[in-house]
Amino acid sequence: MDPPYGLSSLPLDHVGVAVRSLEEAVPVFEQIAGHPATAPVTVASQGAKISLVGALELLAPTDSDGPVARFLDRRGPGLHHVAYRAPDLKTLMARLRAEGRQFTSDAPATGAHGRLVAFLHPRSAGGVLVEFVEKPPGPGPA
Repeated sequence: MDPPYGLSSLPLDHVGVAVRSLEEAVPVFEQIAGHPATAPVTVASQGAKISLVGALELLAPTDSDGPVARFLDRRGPGLHHVAYRAPDLKTLMARLRAEGRQFTSDAPATGAHGRLVAFLHPRSAGGVLVEFVEKPPGPGPA
């Protein structure tokens, strides 16, 4: 039996928020959440430095030409993306492409913490950037 790949069956992984500076944003969200953020991780392919506060992923640009910097230039700080966990990213991408959806790249890329990620283009998701994070089913860190 094929695994279900409807968006309703995929668990929410995190919500991404673009910020101009992790140094300024992290203390605010640590205070709101009541617990510390993870140490920042740089993801060169996304032009971002990332820190998690619970299920909130804070993204700050690492260069002025990267995707996060361009997002901030166009829209300012705020909601950047919604991310879902997918057990098999390549299969999910093939199914969504067959349904006419567009991704921002042809293949998955390596994201934070070495996990495979792919972004559904906002024009294919009602104006929202949707990230899919490959996370095989079973025990282990989120």
